[in-house]
Amino acid sequence: MSKRQTNVRAAVKQLGPPGVAFVVFAFLYLTLGFSLSHQALRLLSLIGMLVFGPWMIVRLLRRIKGHLIWSLRNRLLVTYLFIAGVPILLIAALAYVAGSALVSQLAVYMVTSQLDRRIETLTSFTDTVVRTDPTNRPLVMERLLDLIYIDRFPGIEVLLREYGGETRYPEDAKIAAPLPGWQPVHGVLVRGGKFYIWSYAKTPAGDVTAMAPLTNEFLAELVPHLGQVDVMAASTDEGVARETRDIPAGAPVPPSKSRFSRFDPSVQWFAYLEADDWDHPGKRTGEGLLIAVRSRVSLVLAEVFSRKDALQSTLLVLLLIGFGIFVIVEITSVIIGIGFARTITGAVHRLYESTQLVIAGDFSHRIKVSGSDQLAELSKSFNRMTEHLQELLVVAKEKERLESEIEIAREVQSQLFPRATPELRTLRIRAVCQPARLVSGDYYDFEMVGDSEVALAIADVAGKGISAALLMAALQSSLRVQLQAPVEVMAGGGGGFRGSGLSTSRLVANLNQQLYSMTSAEKYATFCLGIYAEPASTFTYTNAGHLSPLLVRNGSVERLDVNGTVVGAFSFAEYGESRVGLRSGDLLVFYTDGVTEPENEYGEMFGEDRLIDLLMRHGSRDEDEIIRLVLDSVKQWTASEELQDDMTLLLARRL
Repeated sequence: MSKRQTNVRAAVKQLGPPGVAFVVFAFLYLTLGFSLSHQALRLLSLIGMLVFGPWMIVRLLRRIKGHLIWSLRNRLLVTYLFIAGVPILLIAALAYVAGSALVSQLAVYMVTSQLDRRIETLTSFTDTVVRTDPTNRPLVMERLLDLIYIDRFPGIEVLLREYGGETRYPEDAKIAAPLPGWQPVHGVLVRGGKFYIWSYAKTPAGDVTAMAPLTNEFLAELVPHLGQVDVMAASTDEGVARETRDIPAGAPVPPSKSRFSRFDPSVQWFAYLEADDWDHPGKRTGEGLLIAVRSRVSLVLAEVFSRKDALQSTLLVLLLIGFGIFVIVEITSVIIGIGFARTITGAVHRLYESTQLVIAGDFSHRIKVSGSDQLAELSKSFNRMTEHLQELLVVAKEKERLESEIEIAREVQSQLFPRATPELRTLRIRAVCQPARLVSGDYYDFEMVGDSEVALAIADVAGKGISAALLMAALQSSLRVQLQAPVEVMAGGGGGFRGSGLSTSRLVANLNQQLYSMTSAEKYATFCLGIYAEPASTFTYTNAGHLSPLLVRNGSVERLDVNGTVVGAFSFAEYGESRVGLRSGDLLVFYTDGVTEPENEYGEMFGEDRLIDLLMRHGSRDEDEIIRLVLDSVKQWTASEELQDDMTLLLARRL
């Protein structure tokens, strides 16, 4: 095996199959050039380069990574290259691709738009003939053609048929009469393998047909000095081969007159125009007109920014100046970044040495600070960090201790909620509390009063966290003491149900006085207390500023009363009480604002109306299932697993 073959195999091995594919596509792209007959293959080669090119770049970067960026200084230089150099290259590449595409489209647009205008002009001619008085049509047609249209449409032929007669222009015109079935139409026409622009219109007693061949002179005159315009027949029918018609090519692309001819490349793009079929009236042929426009960037810009217009020429100059300033600023940024690389690497190296000493436990080390720039401030910050590091360690331990205490508080609070649900013959109770934090400010309770009554309570303490949890604990302990106190202590006011001698209004008033006396003014709670008497199936309650409990009965929902203000805020507050009889199947629903006030992403609250609608539709279901439906609906409303507030529900079903 020769040395050359060995080198080739080694290169192929290093490139790998994707690399070899990239090289092959790049070779095809460069060798095909701008040949019109190989544009599809050249486009395929470009796509292949775009597919395998990024793989080649990644592979190349991996190979040079170990050699190029082993030191911090080189790493920073590469970083600045990506920060400044790569954006310039990307912007330049994007500008080149976008500019080439835009200029190519502009060139095609100029030609096709001018062709459309000529077709519209020809259409206006036939329309004018149609609108002319029948006796004057031949004369008007001849004068219009001589004065206006003959120069703009070389080789134009017109046929006017009326009342069984024909008028041709010129007199020796060989234009054939259109086949029956044509409706008024204008555009591009294929006839006998040749292309024309034409317009066909009908008069009350006949029709008029105007037709001009698409010749080289005609196409070149559309946009003078633009470049080369090639046309060919193009078939859209499957199995029909494309073949070039005998339409000569346009003028060649003039050479660039710019001093920077490398930046004035030729551009090329295509336009496809559908054509009417002369032999099939009213139908589009499968064959159309393919126009290929090849020009230069400078020629297209010269047409867009007319040099005869000083304002447009000035705009082009300003654009070029702005681009030049942008390039200069980017290059200057790269140079300045490289100049600062040594300063940055030195500061980072000192920081690295200091961190190693700190890791070893030496907190007395200080970095020598020089200068007054941000790097110097960074060194000062490191020195301050080492000074306070020991303090931060102490703070971390204290935080760990507090978190442990909060966890203990959560466990203690969980013990304050009822552990067992009272079993009554005619009432079933279910409750749940989901705190927004580790500890909750919501409170619910139920306690047997004697053998046939049960007290139900729910509260929402102002605030969150530990302070709210402490107030909740005080509220719970005070309520439990009063519920277990002798009946004669609780009696003496309120006029409530006397089955056990307890008055809900008096109980709430006592709670208010106790909380007011042992808490600050900003500490208060909404509170609702009710006592269900089983023998009479009555529910006596006092609602102290809490959300109205809901009574679900036979598919409808009733809001219960509010009998006073919050507890713990005012010593002079007075409370009333209400009573409602419960029937079989009735459901009492107590809840806190954590159920109704959570907001969705648009700031809309879940609201009491949605809760009521949910209870009306599902109020007959099992209580545990109702609780699950309510909590899931609120979470779906907020679209978040994190609670915005403590959510508490207490349900009591009359059996």
